[in-house]
Amino acid sequence: MVLDGAMGTMIQRHKLEEKDFRNDRLKDHPHPLKGNNDLLSITRPEIIKEIHRQYFEAGADIVETNTFGSTSVAQADYHLEFLVYDLNYQGAKIAKEVAYEFIKKDPSKPRFVAGSMGPTTKLASMSPDVNNPGYRAITFDQLVVAFKEQAKGLIDGGADLLLVETITDTLNAKAALFAIQELFEETGKSIPVMVSGTITDASGRILSGQTTEAFLISVSHVPLLSIGLNCALGASALRPYLQVLNEKAPFFTSAHPNAGLPNEFGQYDQGPDEMAAQVEEYLKEGLVNIVGGCCGSTPDHIKKIATIAKKYQPRKVDSPLLIVDSSLV
Repeated sequence: MVLDGAMGTMIQRHKLEEKDFRNDRLKDHPHPLKGNNDLLSITRPEIIKEIHRQYFEAGADIVETNTFGSTSVAQADYHLEFLVYDLNYQGAKIAKEVAYEFIKKDPSKPRFVAGSMGPTTKLASMSPDVNNPGYRAITFDQLVVAFKEQAKGLIDGGADLLLVETITDTLNAKAALFAIQELFEETGKSIPVMVSGTITDASGRILSGQTTEAFLISVSHVPLLSIGLNCALGASALRPYLQVLNEKAPFFTSAHPNAGLPNEFGQYDQGPDEMAAQVEEYLKEGLVNIVGGCCGSTPDHIKKIATIAKKYQPRKVDSPLLIVDSSLV
């Protein structure tokens, strides 16, 4: 299955100003809001819907909600903790509306919405103060509360899946998964969960120090739909770590790499053809079940990837630990 590409990259094309991040409810908010892209699901929903639309048109089966930073932890930077549920509910709702548009056009091709749950702005297992390594900016329990509120909004808004992504600290991810499982138990309703970690450099480890295999083991207690890797690295650099997941993971696997590495201006220069050629190596080896793009990728990148993906069979999973709803297969 094909996942969409970058949301932030597409939003940047619109050259938005402070007024775009405000509506009647926020017109007198005393703090700057420009750059809080998640707010656009409420203040400029037509922009976000059009981005979702472009990715579906490019061939994506799954689009991610515009909720990467929609936790009370991340929204505290803008003093908008009171908006968290609405951000997630509306983010899922508008993505689902676009999905329905495409399903109506072609009922033979299902389209899905993944509720994006980013890593927050604080780490649970590492200190932000080099002079006080024992200090923690946030606790596990605080993260659980934040992720649970986010997951509830996403599910209520119509998300088909939850995607805990861009994980740099496994303890944060474990808090998210704990929150999700607790919410499932309380509501009696569950949806598939995807997890995607981020290898931060050539050491092959995530920021909190775990190797790919250690990361996999740490989250394997949850019946996941998929486990994968995204962000930080380009497609070719991600490949050896996907080989580890392919060999070890009892779940489906996913990859949504960056469009190469950023240049000195923070821009991504890797074009659709080059990125798709590198992703094709995953497909030739049968390393993944779900593939898409992260930072710097656009609908043009996803269109190339979707075209190439049609030529290959997905990775075989010998003994999956869960039975997936047939509507998601």
